[in-house]
Amino acid sequence: MTGLSPLGELPPEYTHAAPTTASQIPMGSLKSPLWLRAYFQGLLFSLGCSIQRHCGKVLFLGLLAFGALALGLRLAIIETDLEQLWVEVGSRVSQELHYTKEKLGEEAAYTSQMLIQTSRQEGKNVLTSEALSLHLQAAFTASKVQVSLYGKSWDLNKICYKSGVPLIENGMIERMIEKLFPCVILTPLDCFWEGAKLQGGSAYLPGRPDIQWTNLDPEQLLKELGSFASLEGVRELLDKAQVGQAYVGRPCLDPEDLQCPPTAPNHHSRQAPNVAQELSGGCHGFSHKFMHWQEELLLGGMARDPQGQLLRAEALQSTFLLMSPRQLYEHFRGDYQTHDISWSEEQAGIVLRAWQRRFVQLAQEALPENSSQQIHAFSSATLDDVLQAFSEVSAIRVAGGYLLMLAYACMTMLRWDCGQSQGAVGLAGVLLVALAVASGLGLCAMLGITFNAATTQVLPFLALGIGVDDVFLLAHSFTKAPLSTPLQERMGECLQRTGTSVTLTSVSNMVAFFSAALVPIPALRAFSLQAAVVVGCNFAAVMLIFPAILSLDLHRRHHQRLDVLCCFSSSCSARVMQILPQELGERTVPVGIAHLTTTVQAFTHCEASSQNVVTVLPPQTLVPPASASLASELFSPRGSTRDLLEQEEGSRQKASFKPPPCACWNLARFTRNWFAPLLLQSHAKALVLVFSGALLGLSLYGATLVEDGLALADVVPRGTKEHAFLSAQLRYFSLYEVALVTQGGFDYTHSQRALFDLHQRFSSLKAVVPSPAARVPRTWLHYYRNWLQGIQAAFDQDWASGRITRHSCRNGSEDGALAYKLLIQTGNAQEPLDFSQLTTRKLVDKEGLIPPELFYVGLTVWVSSDPLGLAASQANFYPPPPEWLHDRFDTTGENLLIPAAQPLEFAQFPFLLHGLQETADFMEAIEGARAACAEASQAGVHAYPSGSPFLFWEQYLGLRRCFLLAVCVLLVCTFLVCALLLLSPWTAALIVVVLAMVTVELFGVMGFLGIKLSAIPVVILVASVGIGVEFTVHVAQGFLTSQGSRNLRVAQALEHTFAPVTDGAVSTLLGLLMLAGSSFDFIVRYFFMVLMALTLLGLLHGLVLLPVLLSIVGPPPEVVQVCKANPRVPSPAAAQEGGLRWGAAPSLPQSFARVTASMTVAFHPPLLPGAHIHPASDEPTWSSAAVTSTADTSGNPSSRGSCSTTE
Repeated sequence: MTGLSPLGELPPEYTHAAPTTASQIPMGSLKSPLWLRAYFQGLLFSLGCSIQRHCGKVLFLGLLAFGALALGLRLAIIETDLEQLWVEVGSRVSQELHYTKEKLGEEAAYTSQMLIQTSRQEGKNVLTSEALSLHLQAAFTASKVQVSLYGKSWDLNKICYKSGVPLIENGMIERMIEKLFPCVILTPLDCFWEGAKLQGGSAYLPGRPDIQWTNLDPEQLLKELGSFASLEGVRELLDKAQVGQAYVGRPCLDPEDLQCPPTAPNHHSRQAPNVAQELSGGCHGFSHKFMHWQEELLLGGMARDPQGQLLRAEALQSTFLLMSPRQLYEHFRGDYQTHDISWSEEQAGIVLRAWQRRFVQLAQEALPENSSQQIHAFSSATLDDVLQAFSEVSAIRVAGGYLLMLAYACMTMLRWDCGQSQGAVGLAGVLLVALAVASGLGLCAMLGITFNAATTQVLPFLALGIGVDDVFLLAHSFTKAPLSTPLQERMGECLQRTGTSVTLTSVSNMVAFFSAALVPIPALRAFSLQAAVVVGCNFAAVMLIFPAILSLDLHRRHHQRLDVLCCFSSSCSARVMQILPQELGERTVPVGIAHLTTTVQAFTHCEASSQNVVTVLPPQTLVPPASASLASELFSPRGSTRDLLEQEEGSRQKASFKPPPCACWNLARFTRNWFAPLLLQSHAKALVLVFSGALLGLSLYGATLVEDGLALADVVPRGTKEHAFLSAQLRYFSLYEVALVTQGGFDYTHSQRALFDLHQRFSSLKAVVPSPAARVPRTWLHYYRNWLQGIQAAFDQDWASGRITRHSCRNGSEDGALAYKLLIQTGNAQEPLDFSQLTTRKLVDKEGLIPPELFYVGLTVWVSSDPLGLAASQANFYPPPPEWLHDRFDTTGENLLIPAAQPLEFAQFPFLLHGLQETADFMEAIEGARAACAEASQAGVHAYPSGSPFLFWEQYLGLRRCFLLAVCVLLVCTFLVCALLLLSPWTAALIVVVLAMVTVELFGVMGFLGIKLSAIPVVILVASVGIGVEFTVHVAQGFLTSQGSRNLRVAQALEHTFAPVTDGAVSTLLGLLMLAGSSFDFIVRYFFMVLMALTLLGLLHGLVLLPVLLSIVGPPPEVVQVCKANPRVPSPAAAQEGGLRWGAAPSLPQSFARVTASMTVAFHPPLLPGAHIHPASDEPTWSSAAVTSTADTSGNPSSRGSCSTTE
């Protein structure tokens, strides 16, 4: 860049629009926009002046109000429930979930605790006795967990989920069965006798050792107890469930174990079993009929031979089921164990969570570190802990981010000249924005908007970065106020200049976040609303309280106090002297030039004769550089940096105060001398357009790489045990329990065929795990029908043998007696029994359908008589059928009358989905399930699918459509807001085009970074439109309100806005920087990287692309110059050749200074100062005073001023 020309050496077209200016008039079509903006700026001017007059009161009341709002944070509620966070509001899934909770309650039937075992050597087979022995060691250790709470000891047998515990009339037998009844544990160990070691139940009978599942033979036990009580019903129940010898009839994993029962198949041979062969086809719990654990639930990474035989697997999984808090509360409510502790559902939840945490801890520590296998443990409490940690505010990161921002603001606004330094203002501004963020969040808490991880992890940093942008802009503008502005109007002048831009950016941000709330995900809707409220609080703080801070700082400067250390006087400020404005004579001011902007070096001198101190200029001739063009002179900014003129070389007088060269460099000077001249050259414009087009094309390609989805493993911090478990689960056990729910509103009794068809269609889906050919179908209607067919067969046998007659069933079997009582039911309240039906009807007809009049009566009997079958069906009936106890010896009328169940309003068919790895797999499964339900609705069956895939993945069906809708709505709103406040649809259209490019390119960056599209990136993409306004609107407004050619106006706009926009971008990056240190990789990738890319793209488009577009197709200026020919005014050529020279009349003494001045063009230019010049003595004693007077060069129309404008 050594050959780069200064601003005066721009391309040929970079010239002043008119040689001289006597007045300015608005273009005809722009009278109304100028008037409206002038009126709005007049209101801002009045507001600023009022704040300055009462700055102390405004500051006190403002801080008091914001502090009171910040106290609302005490009411903040952090939401960690996944359903409350990620289920679309008002969607069909939300309505279905509400229906399910309305019928069944808030909680699931059970919670799952899982152990996954893999080899440390990836891909190694785990179907070996050694690997299973290690799995047993970990599972056994975890199953023996005990926690002590409320003075009680809680173990697995007390809190586990037990499926289908039968009701027995004999109290002793019932208590023994309740203690012995096994917990539901889905484990590959159930294929072996060792699976019994995980069951902790035990019972005691006199004369024999403790009964446990490791030594329990149910068949033998019933024989021994048969002499004490009638257990025929229990025996039939166990026979139907195909319990057999339970665990003692299974092979021992370690036949050398001394406890291996003699009934084990390999007890005598002492031969280790073939693990792959035993696990082939899955395992069974204690009931072969109702407790079948499929291979997909137990083994991961399976490999088979060409014949389909299982050869190897890479992972093992065991799942322990626990009761829900409500179930545990109900189970022990009124029990003698809890009568003294005020037992509640909350306490039940605490017990469960404590046990789960201890379970995970012991399971992970069960195997030594040098073991060949590794255990990954997880529970629902672990997930809650992860989400809780994810949602907690990191005090270290927040403090670090704010300290960085404080340091940057202070260093950026410090000046070598203490009279212009604003370091304390920068510190106060950052602290004020921090208070505004806290007050905004407190207001949200008071409004009942719940907090979540996005709120606590991201919003404090994002809001700080956005809020400090406006602080920089106001402070930057405040230092550029003309020195001729009366002291009491400085704040009004500042708000008049920048209030429109601050209002536009803040309103655009609020509109952006409110538009992002269109995304119907509760977590992101809450984040968007909170961000909008926080931006509104930032806007109020910056427009009301920060001007009071600037006004107080003005008092500091007026009283010549040091910056930051305001208790001390400033030596440099004491030497700053203001030269009063004076009218210059015609002999020194060329006619036609109304105002001067001068920058001179003044000195004080004490005359020996009069002992008076006078201000003089040293004898010198100051001329502009030969390369300085008239355009450069006309539009050079005058503001916070004092451009001191150097004295003549060789002069003996030296200033006593002069900043070092490095302190004179700033972004405005860089823009004027380097950036703008380079950018506005023709070849540079072409290069920018080509680069922007290439970037847009590349981003469009990157957009095609963006996939939908967000896995739970993406949220959990990498390198943690939780992440290792989720990764292993996603890789090996991508299984999801779902259910097909049937609602009320249709007749179940006459829709049985449609229900069977619905089940068949659902079962044929690709993702549904197929049932083994020999297994009973997993639907309650099949279980119910098969049970009816079974008791019908028992009745037929008893009837044929004469054990059951028309008038008695006492001699028949239990099942035969049940069928007898069902067959005589008529469903008629007047004549409820008809014994003639015993031989004329069947419980199930030839088509496999249940007679409608028997449907709900039989449902009552099935639910009461077949608890294991009911539990296996997972029907979850609502309303629940009434309890009914059967006694075949009681043939009285009351026992023969069976109450019918109420019409069903809720029932479900359970299914297992597998192979769901990518979002496309979930979409295919969801669409297939929805299609099956839609077909069923045509047959009159009201049904819907339920389960986590439908809760959390169905949002992706319409996410892209919702995203496009939100972006389009926001772009339209941004256009309307910009057109309204800028009063230029042309400019608003260019801004919207640039913002659309930013959004598209950010979407493409996501594709190259491998970030998947979910609700969180959608919110950032939508918000990018509003955030992008921060980088574009200031340049656009500066261009719109400037004069001259397009290039000239672009240069002026950049010179005034480059520094605050860049400072704002850096402040935003610093605010986001602390996100990079988050332990959650999700925060780093989905928030830090995306927001950083957004900031860089916004900076690139706002300061490079938009200026180029404005220089080519920008709108015309709002005001034009009226040129008057005057022979005494130099021509443009003369101005460009030698510069515009001002000097004393030839008749004046030669000792008077000759200075160079530039003409300032403004809509309402203020009165500019002149200089009272005294001759210098021959040998003066010099003391310097930097004298600077500046004019308003922003070009903004003003509502006040003594200069009028022709309209």
